[in-house]
Amino acid sequence: MTELVYEQPLNEKIRSYLRLEYLDKQLQSNLSNDHQHRCFYPLFSLCELSERCDYRNEVLKDIERHLLQLSKWQELDHVDHQQIDLYINALTRAREPLQKPDRFGSQLKQDRFISALRQRFGMPGACCNFDLPQLHYWLAKPWEEKQQDYRAWIAHFEPLLTPITLLLQLTRSTAHYDNAVAHAGFYQGDSAQALALVRVKVDASHGCYPTISGHKNRFAIHFVQFEQQRHSDRSIDFLLATCA
Repeated sequence: MTELVYEQPLNEKIRSYLRLEYLDKQLQSNLSNDHQHRCFYPLFSLCELSERCDYRNEVLKDIERHLLQLSKWQELDHVDHQQIDLYINALTRAREPLQKPDRFGSQLKQDRFISALRQRFGMPGACCNFDLPQLHYWLAKPWEEKQQDYRAWIAHFEPLLTPITLLLQLTRSTAHYDNAVAHAGFYQGDSAQALALVRVKVDASHGCYPTISGHKNRFAIHFVQFEQQRHSDRSIDFLLATCA
């Protein structure tokens, strides 16, 4: 069967980043395939998160912190200098659009079509053509036209989503997977270094999934049998990465 990767953030910042990354992947999927009205759900979720939280300062601080760390790594002999240069250039480019004061997605509030849809999408079954005839009209457009519209809408969030993708790539790259065993379905770990993310890779043939809890210095993993929906009493072999 397939190896599945489960991730658990150990601080609120990484938790927010992972949610935004998840929405970004949905946006890209909808940009590649015609999913009809379903394409609006991740777009509106991103609108709501951007209105609720101002991620700009946190992302800028993270970019500066990583640029400083990467500059220090450049001075070492045993590192991949070409890869470090690529990350430095990418982060530097991603930093520039964040200097603008506009809130991400604020321009979409002026779009009458988007505003009308967003008001109704929270209601169960409210996407019927008698509720939203303008949506019915838009869905009948050729895919190329809808794709162009969708690309323009999600472009408003690219200044936020692009650096978050880079920052999560760097976070994940701080640790490799190591073999681990959860005896009687339980594993506990700790770290003197503050951790940001726990990653668990487990084969789906085990018939279970991990529930992960913890904070920056300690975490626990419980494996739950999917069919019985109860804690597993078997030893589970898995791969573990703890990212700083």
